[in-house]
Amino acid sequence: MTAVEKPQLLTVEEYLDGEQRSEVRHEYIGGVVYAMAGSSIDHNLIALNFTSAFRSHLAGERCRVLMADVKVWLEIAGDDVFYYPDVMVGCDPRDTEKFYLRHPKVIVEVLSESTERTDRREKLLSYMRIESLEAYVLVAQDKSEVTILQRGKNWQAEVLRGPEQTIQIDSLQFTLPLSALYEGVAV
Repeated sequence: MTAVEKPQLLTVEEYLDGEQRSEVRHEYIGGVVYAMAGSSIDHNLIALNFTSAFRSHLAGERCRVLMADVKVWLEIAGDDVFYYPDVMVGCDPRDTEKFYLRHPKVIVEVLSESTERTDRREKLLSYMRIESLEAYVLVAQDKSEVTILQRGKNWQAEVLRGPEQTIQIDSLQFTLPLSALYEGVAV
């Protein structure tokens, strides 16, 4: 019988320090890091369209709209977890760190073939544990389809399809037509 080596686990401090020097982003789950792949142009445009709409809507508010390179830090079953959501809205004054939020209000993930399963299952269950989170939005990039889950609606999935549909995030009093979200995207 052969002994199985345990992977070398990183501390949160080692991970955060390494991320500042790394050219590749990594998600962190319980001491193990996972490299992230780059995104497509459509993925980037969708995230940018969402970010722009949020920024315009929240101008003058204390909320911050963040995208791509800012992490969210969760604690799940005693393990520290860092994910890189595509877009986040943070309004909580407790969030004072430079590189991550612990108390986001809204998280948006743009789905890709390689991440959809994780975004719809693992991240959904993880994000729902964030006491400040009011909405989780999943955006397809290969078709005009958005899934919205909101705390105020008991996390029941609302699926919107087609450019005539409108995203509504109640906690921000925010609306966005899918036609605007997918502007410049070949769907």
